[in-house]
Amino acid sequence: MTDSAPHPAARDRMRHSLAEDCYAIVIGSSMIAFAVVLLKQAGLVTGGMAGVALLASYLVPVPATTLFIVINIPFFFLAARVMGRAFALKTLLANAAIMVLGLVVPWGIVTERVDPVFAALLGGWMAGLGILSLARHGAGVGGSGIVALALMKTKGWNAGRTQMIGDAVIVSASLVTLDWKPFVISVLSALAINSILMVNHRPGRYVGH
Repeated sequence: MTDSAPHPAARDRMRHSLAEDCYAIVIGSSMIAFAVVLLKQAGLVTGGMAGVALLASYLVPVPATTLFIVINIPFFFLAARVMGRAFALKTLLANAAIMVLGLVVPWGIVTERVDPVFAALLGGWMAGLGILSLARHGAGVGGSGIVALALMKTKGWNAGRTQMIGDAVIVSASLVTLDWKPFVISVLSALAINSILMVNHRPGRYVGH
């Protein structure tokens, strides 16, 4: 019976280089930062740590992307323990990039009006693609995303479905500060994020890392 697993040398050729990892972290962080700023301008929240940061930004006068890295501090230690130091370091770098880019985006793009439904869908899809870009290069965004990736790694659970459970809790908590209409639209944003992960991020589908 022929073994279909790639030869070790072939696996090494498929691994991403350091330059590729850095580029992917910049691209993924940029998409996430843009999504968070877009959702904030529309007065929405979403799933994951982005949703927690957005929710907190409506309560304290601090940019959501800055709160993003602050809230994630405990999860960097969890990432190092469960996913390894390399994953934790890349996740920390991604969070730092999200914080910086989150301050740059409002300077580079000035908008007078943002339709909430448009922001929910585009922001959700962009955040999902950003998370996917980081995950495929051995990084995460923190929080429930780290838990979802850890469960996918150890138990083979679908990261999108696991993330959706956590997102349901986070978005539900937004009812404390949001009216019913932005709450419903925020649910749409969380679904947009997880639709990207459920379709594209499955164990064994992508081996280039």
